[in-house]
Amino acid sequence: MTTTQTERIPALRGLPATLPREGAIEIELEQGVLIFRVSNAVQERIEKLLDQQREASLTAAEELELGQYEEVDDYLSFVNRLSRNVVQSQQE
Repeated sequence: MTTTQTERIPALRGLPATLPREGAIEIELEQGVLIFRVSNAVQERIEKLLDQQREASLTAAEELELGQYEEVDDYLSFVNRLSRNVVQSQQE
């Protein structure tokens, strides 16, 4: 399994302190492919930060936290895309 130069594995510089170590990621099966998503509790925290960002400014710590959640989202999106591509290539 290789990646192209245009598609690199997203780097994670750290995990948000508010990210629970258990139950943070949910796994679903879609068309024979495992899909990884953040849990509802994590999604609620992200939405709270985004709402707060729209209504006012975030503290430096909250900006960092939101940035870390964005990195986690990028990482999960990459893993999900990679999984779909592998399954698709095996079906061809």
